[in-house]
Amino acid sequence: MTLELEEGYAFRIRFDDNALAPLLSDETVPLGEARGPNPSRLLLAAIANCLSASLLFALRKYKNVPGTLHAEITATPTRNAEGRWRIPRAFVEIRLAEGGEAHTQLDRILKQFEEFCLVTQSVREGIAVEVTVMDAHGRVLLGDKSVEASA
Repeated sequence: MTLELEEGYAFRIRFDDNALAPLLSDETVPLGEARGPNPSRLLLAAIANCLSASLLFALRKYKNVPGTLHAEITATPTRNAEGRWRIPRAFVEIRLAEGGEAHTQLDRILKQFEEFCLVTQSVREGIAVEVTVMDAHGRVLLGDKSVEASA
């Protein structure tokens, strides 16, 4: 995946391993122009999408034929002790199109489907993110200097 600044705070996101159309992300007003989802919204969408897909997979694994799932995710950014905005908690609600009695092995499914959601479990456990900043000459300004030698 690559990101390139388009203008202001809007970035064009390209998914390099397939033919998907690029996605535009942008910060909200007043920093950006809200021409696309901001990174916080993309993160929340990824969580809800992954949980929904995991539940759908688990339902189908036990030969259930679920109708359309509907998911909503909400979160309230709050300031941490240093005054920085963070998302301390998200609330996801997934609604099945039919009653629970329509599905076999539902108790088992509900006990385990979250464990298979890569995004949610990664966020819950925390993600170590290593950052390197390079200049136009390939010099490492921040991060692992060994990257400079290979650039």
